[in-house]
Amino acid sequence: MIESFMKIFEKLPQYEGKGSFEGWMKRIVVTQSLMTLRSNRHLMMEVHVEEDHQYEHFHYESTDLEAEDLMDMVESLPVGYRTVFNLYAIEGYAHQEIADLLGISESTSKSQLNRARNVLKEKIASQQLIKKRING
Repeated sequence: MIESFMKIFEKLPQYEGKGSFEGWMKRIVVTQSLMTLRSNRHLMMEVHVEEDHQYEHFHYESTDLEAEDLMDMVESLPVGYRTVFNLYAIEGYAHQEIADLLGISESTSKSQLNRARNVLKEKIASQQLIKKRING
């Protein structure tokens, strides 16, 4: 975060006033975050998890999950899953853009997103099962 703000202040004279200032800052923060992830290869961008089909046929009911609960679930994802999920689902990047930013293939981006979604579905299903048991 600090490195991102330092970059923003360094590059402030380069801001040309085209587009929103917030969008320009956001791009710097995202790029700086991705550069940090790349330089820390030990964080492993790709994680392979044995599939668990325990919740495969679980019927999802409308849920009373709060946004904070969902964000906590996203935060608990492995780094690779979380990064791709955030860039695609929250930031709106396309898979090719994500692949270029992270130095991975487009198919890896797609598979990481799919795995992230599956893990999140399992977490939601698990939480719903717990709530059902508590509420009877």
